[in-house]
Amino acid sequence: MSEETKVNAGYDAGQIQILEGLEGVRRRPGMYIGSTGTRGLHHLVYEIVDNSIDEALAGYCNSIVVTIHPDNSITVEDNGRGIPVAIHEKTGKSALEAALTMLHAGGKFGGGGYKVSGGLHGVGMSVVNALSSWLEVRVARDGYLYQQEYRRGIPLYDVKQIALSDKTGTTVHFSPDPEIFEDLVYSRDTLKARLRELAFLNKGISIRLIDERLEAGQTEPYEKLFQYEGGVKDFVKYLNKNKDVLHPIILFEAERDGIDVECALQYTDGYTENIFSYVNNIHTQEGGTHEAGFKSALTRVINDYARKLNILKDGNANLSGEDIREGITALISVKVREPQFEGQTKTKLGNTEVRGVVDSLVSEGVGTFLEENPADARRIIDKTVQASRAREAARKAREMTRRKSVLERTSLPGKLADCSMKDPALSELFLVEGDSAGGSAINGRDRRTQAILPLRGKILNVEKARLDKILANEEIRSMITAMGTGISNDFDISKARYHKLVIMTDADVDGAHIRTLLLTFFFRYMRPLIDAGYIYIAQPPLYRAKARRSKEDVYLYDDVDLERFFADKDKDKYDISRYKGLGEMDASELWETTMNPENRTLLRVTLEDAMAAEEIFTVLMGEKVEPRREFIQNNAKYVKNLDI
Repeated sequence: MSEETKVNAGYDAGQIQILEGLEGVRRRPGMYIGSTGTRGLHHLVYEIVDNSIDEALAGYCNSIVVTIHPDNSITVEDNGRGIPVAIHEKTGKSALEAALTMLHAGGKFGGGGYKVSGGLHGVGMSVVNALSSWLEVRVARDGYLYQQEYRRGIPLYDVKQIALSDKTGTTVHFSPDPEIFEDLVYSRDTLKARLRELAFLNKGISIRLIDERLEAGQTEPYEKLFQYEGGVKDFVKYLNKNKDVLHPIILFEAERDGIDVECALQYTDGYTENIFSYVNNIHTQEGGTHEAGFKSALTRVINDYARKLNILKDGNANLSGEDIREGITALISVKVREPQFEGQTKTKLGNTEVRGVVDSLVSEGVGTFLEENPADARRIIDKTVQASRAREAARKAREMTRRKSVLERTSLPGKLADCSMKDPALSELFLVEGDSAGGSAINGRDRRTQAILPLRGKILNVEKARLDKILANEEIRSMITAMGTGISNDFDISKARYHKLVIMTDADVDGAHIRTLLLTFFFRYMRPLIDAGYIYIAQPPLYRAKARRSKEDVYLYDDVDLERFFADKDKDKYDISRYKGLGEMDASELWETTMNPENRTLLRVTLEDAMAAEEIFTVLMGEKVEPRREFIQNNAKYVKNLDI
């Protein structure tokens, strides 16, 4: 056998698979909806709702109803034109069946059906059909009601006319396939967040969420209407509802060169920047040309106005973009005919022409507001100047936290018990509450892979402090130095010395507070660690049950665990002790229950909804007391295992 024959052996035309219809979607669902977990499950709903939103953008729909049924099937109903049902000349099928069974079949490819659309790939409805155990679609148009049903993407019959109708619209009812998805239970809060967002971005449209799953004591289905006549202005008002604001919302909207732009912004007395950008209703998490145009225009206009007021004199350097965006909440929504996204995930806009349009409109809009509202303008300028002074102080403090060299061990915090492993992917850093627990953790750890940093007391609440004050906090400086990544704009995840950062605090109120303070810090100043999945929360046991005869130790992690363990056992045969804190455990107990990779339970901190996270951190850690009191009153019933 020749070398070429050996190389090609076993690989010929017979190995090339051709997947028919929607079989490819079922074989590789992650390629189309991201995952088969909770995120992918909810993505099915978004795909159908987005079709209805596209009808609204085209001016033919003003009402959408999303219903979660008791069996966790979903119905999405709109009053748009209704998907065409006539026979498509190229496929020989009904246009409705083509849209539900063929990838890249739709009205969004330049045929005149839609001016702008988020779903440009034409795979939405067909993918939902492919990944549903069953789907039923009804279309009202041309005076009739039409229907077709599917099982795992395969039609049970041709589109048929079932009744007369004086309405128009499309209704899709589907049930996710248990063969595809790990979890079939829909989260009302997750759907609510996306539907609210769409209602803000499409002013005037009515989006109703109905949840027919009745909870204990509930007699009527949950129902919530989202409708906002103010659009993005109402969006900013909603985001700032728990913050103290410096001026009325600045709003401007216009169409230029075929690009629709809506922008609203407002400064608060906070210290974090919150800019949310959208293209055709798609949240561009990585920004893009529209966000770049907004930032450059805002920086230029504020600097020009500060010089006009002689606050910035000829010899002074300009305020930086970072200074100018401190405390801002801004919404940028653009509608583009042919959006060019960087990557399949659609998280960054690439259209170069959009930058100039947004830049021009922001310059005009913000410039006009500053000229017409001098008192508000002065408050904004004063805030940016204070931010600039604080940034300079922070720059000096930041220098103290940077590692000078990998070889200079003296640059690491003195109280850090580092691990010997140099590979970050195999290294873990435990942030441990208290010196006592820290000592037990140091003695009980695996010295090769586990580093320990004891934290004394509660760190600074970064929600209420500027960066210079934050960097003056010894515990925060120690964490930054230990991680090696820097923070804020200087953050570089490639320099992370550990790929697991484990928060280990007591299972009491103080421990929960310390954990929240740490999470606030990571969310505000080291958020890429959360995005990368590097942050974890340790789960120390709450109880130890020691058998009196066998002396066997059983560790129980919460009250539910305790009740389950003693469901069929005699409690009198055990000595039960409750740990009040990590400091009560010796080194071997802490290792065995909380740190040993073979036994421990770690909760990974993830970020499903940045906007929801922003809201909850503002409520829990911000300046306003009333929203926090209301949150506590509404959620106190869910608290378990805390000494209160």
